[in-house]
Amino acid sequence: MNKPKPIFLIGFMGSGKTTWGRKLALKTGRVFIDLDEEIANEAGMPIPAYFSQHGETAFRTLESRMLKNLSLDQPAIVATGGGTPCYFDNIDWMNKTGKTIYLCLPAKALWSRLMQTDIASRPALGGLTGKALLDDITAKLAERTPHYQQATHIVDQLSLRLDDLVSLSK
Repeated sequence: MNKPKPIFLIGFMGSGKTTWGRKLALKTGRVFIDLDEEIANEAGMPIPAYFSQHGETAFRTLESRMLKNLSLDQPAIVATGGGTPCYFDNIDWMNKTGKTIYLCLPAKALWSRLMQTDIASRPALGGLTGKALLDDITAKLAERTPHYQQATHIVDQLSLRLDDLVSLSK
C-alpha cells in the first residue's frame, strides 16, 4: 500500500494554516509540522530576530532549504509560512512531493484576524496597523495569489469544515 503523500497548507499569514493543520493532523493520524517552528529551531532564534539580523533574502533561502529537507518519513501535514510558495521553486516542489491546499481568505478577513495578533511578531508586516496594514495585505495578497492558485486544491476558508479538509487529504 502506498504511503500517503504529505499535505502542505499554504496561504497568507493569518489564514489558519497552523490551526487547521493541527486539527487535520489529529483527525487523520498524521504528524503535524509547522515550517516556521522548524526554521526557528534551526536558526536558534525567533523568525523576527532572524529576519532583522540576516534580512529577507537569507530567511527565504533558509526557508526553502528547510522545506526541502523536512523529514517526511511519516505521513505529514505541513503548515508553511505565508511566503513559502512564492519563492524559488517551492510551490512546484510541494506540488511534486505531495498535495497543496490553499486556505483562501479575502484581504479584509485577513486584516481583521491579523489585527488581533501580535503584529510585531510578523516581520513581513513591518509593524503596520489600521488602514496601512489593510493596504499592505491587499498588495501582498495580489502579488502572492498567482503562486497560491497553483495549489492542488483551493478552499474558501470562510466556509471550511474539517471534514472538507479530511476529504482533500486522501
